Amino acid sequence: MKETKGIWKVIGASSLGTLIEWYDFYIFGSLATVLASQFFPKTNPTAALLSTLATFAAGFIVRPFGALVFGRLGDMIGRKYTFLLTLVLMGGSTFAIGLIPGYDSIGFAAPVLVLLLRLIQGLALGGEYGGAATYVAEHSPAHRRGFFTSWIQTTATLGLFVSLGVILLTRHSLDADKAKSIAKFNDWGWRIPFLVSILLVVVSIYIRLKMKESPLFEKLKTSGTRSVNPLKESFGHKANLKMVLLALFGATMGQGVVWYTGQFYAQSFIENVCKVDFDQSRTILIWAILFATPFFVVFGSWSDKIGRKWIMLGGMLLAIVTYKPLFHKMLTAVDESGKLELVEKRSVDSSSLATTKYPADAIHTVTEKKYYADGSLLVTRHYAFDKALYGEKPDLPPVTATMRTLGGQDYWLFVGIVFVLILYVTMVYGPIAAFLVELFPTKIRYTSMSLPYHIGNGVFGGLTPFIATLLTTIYTADKLVGLMYPIIVGGLCLVIGVLYINNRIDSRIDD
Repeated sequence: MKETKGIWKVIGASSLGTLIEWYDFYIFGSLATVLASQFFPKTNPTAALLSTLATFAAGFIVRPFGALVFGRLGDMIGRKYTFLLTLVLMGGSTFAIGLIPGYDSIGFAAPVLVLLLRLIQGLALGGEYGGAATYVAEHSPAHRRGFFTSWIQTTATLGLFVSLGVILLTRHSLDADKAKSIAKFNDWGWRIPFLVSILLVVVSIYIRLKMKESPLFEKLKTSGTRSVNPLKESFGHKANLKMVLLALFGATMGQGVVWYTGQFYAQSFIENVCKVDFDQSRTILIWAILFATPFFVVFGSWSDKIGRKWIMLGGMLLAIVTYKPLFHKMLTAVDESGKLELVEKRSVDSSSLATTKYPADAIHTVTEKKYYADGSLLVTRHYAFDKALYGEKPDLPPVTATMRTLGGQDYWLFVGIVFVLILYVTMVYGPIAAFLVELFPTKIRYTSMSLPYHIGNGVFGGLTPFIATLLTTIYTADKLVGLMYPIIVGGLCLVIGVLYINNRIDSRIDD
């Protein structure tokens, strides 16, 4: 009983800090469309969005370097103080992003500063996950290692959940009038989710300072058998390097693309391709996350009984086979051509917009609203600049902008589809921490497991939203072309995993 109580304290302290780091890391991606208008020129909204997604991806690309730096520290000085340092770096960078002036104030210095802070975030996250997963695993009994480490796996998805919740709460609480509240959020309120994170970080630092070091690391420290060169031992020895490469190409590479397709690209697709309303696109994800998150623990626990391999590879296979049908179903659901329009409710309104550069009558808008029998709403805005009065064309949003509000049936259809996508995430992600921990010896575990995890997730997975969105802008005729990237990468990983990964159960990790 005492042992069980102790492990829950370890999980709670580790999970809280890791959840906060994921929250800090993901509010950037959750606000991609808003940040694009803040930190990049407004003349080309598509280019601004791609630039923001590229900055978002940059934080993933440097994660392997963070894994090397902090993994080495974790194997030399200990798990506890290393992932305490990563928490401080992540929290400070997130807070600082909320203070950076926009592009209109300081020009290209704005995206440069954001990029630098994003890189620091990526380095910090590169050291956080390996430390938390190793720390929990080294406290866990062998026969329940998958179950206990799966709680750490929930933190990434819950971090996204919290980020979406804070964003929506802030977006609707800045003014009693909904339209004004949203306008204030897009102007300056978006900074609040970044700034308030510092309070969460301070609480987590306090909790982590009270944690004790991993018992297996303390054993190494007492016996004087700690690694003096974790990088050389991890990647300079042929047998261990083979395990690192197998972990990357047979597990984490596919797991990474499934993770970011199911959560981030799904959100981007719903908002930017299906043109679903900002609030609805996020509440869809919130509901799906809420329903799917318990399955991290279900599959992690199940892996203690039947092994890690086939659960992870089964999730990859299901994703590869069903991605196109599921995303195609979302596209057909928003196609108004087969819906009955309530013509008598249609409205057309004209108005004008003010900008910091032009007076209120410079930009004219025509807003058309179409209502349908299934409860859906299609809003189309046409923008026109009064050249006769003002001559040159200002920085404008798209000439025509479309936004949909889904009817009840389609809304829950989207929730169901995203739930299935995240269910695949729980299959590949739930057992992965136990799988990685069991591959490597204690004295180089932090370094050895962190690198393949963060290359698989940070590079292959983190690039998914950017590459998929880029493909859809190049091949505009096929709105599902972006799915080719996760399908191909996941397929390669599946083949390698089937052929070369062993189905481990209850492996010893105290060597």
